[in-house]
Amino acid sequence: MFRTESFDPLDPRIDLGDRIEDGIRWIVSTFSVVFDGIQNGLEGAFDAMDTVLETPHFLIMIALFAALAWGVRSWKLAVVTVVGFYIIAAVDQWSEAMYTLAMVLVAAGLAVALSIPIGIWAAKSSSVSNAVRPVLDFMQTMPPLVYLVPAIVAFGVGVTGGIVATIVFAMPPGVRFTELAIRQVDAEVVEAGLAFGSTPRRILRQIQLPLAMPTIMAGINQVIMLALSMVVLTAFIGAHGLGREVRSSLTRVDLSLGVEGGLAIVILAIYLDRVVAALADRAPVVRASRVRD
Repeated sequence: MFRTESFDPLDPRIDLGDRIEDGIRWIVSTFSVVFDGIQNGLEGAFDAMDTVLETPHFLIMIALFAALAWGVRSWKLAVVTVVGFYIIAAVDQWSEAMYTLAMVLVAAGLAVALSIPIGIWAAKSSSVSNAVRPVLDFMQTMPPLVYLVPAIVAFGVGVTGGIVATIVFAMPPGVRFTELAIRQVDAEVVEAGLAFGSTPRRILRQIQLPLAMPTIMAGINQVIMLALSMVVLTAFIGAHGLGREVRSSLTRVDLSLGVEGGLAIVILAIYLDRVVAALADRAPVVRASRVRD
């Protein structure tokens, strides 16, 4: 599998990239059944989400998006939502926007589902935190375009590789914010729970997580924004959606298409940011602090 060459200290050359590529290809070929299962699962989840978002008439979906905005925040956000999504439809980017939204929701949902347990584990164990931290540093400093290469090797071109690359790129803030939020919970409150005989699991579920929820939601917001920022890059490995529109505008020097695709991405980002922020404000600890103030 690995090539063996003599090493000259006066003319150093380490084939690190070749060896990593050999390792990744060996893993993919050895565990092809696992990768096929992951690909089928991700494609199934994406197809289901895309069908839910794209099948209804766009006016129905705008009404649903506005109702969600009104329910979590206010009628003002609902009005902004109607105007924003109607603009997306008016510039003929509705189908591409729903494709992008489906991909972002699947990728961000899986990134959150993976990052929160890891963050809790890191908050509970200093050794896990020390092991995870350099990995997160590596994941956050690596140029996101590089993630597309192993994604193509493992899953080929298409939406699956884009989702996997997005998950890897978007996970670190979720882990960091969750660990920070758990560690910042007042130790005296935790000690009081222990004094009353609560188990560690019950303390986590009923004390630490509720108190840490605003910070955890801030991390989830960052995960979603990073996932949305990947939509243009994933277009380079065959994912459709608004990213493909922006990429096409670059290759064809089509300014109007680039503006329309970029504007639709911004509208989606604002909507998701405001909705997630509103959900964070509805956390019991935030409402209690408002009553106290």
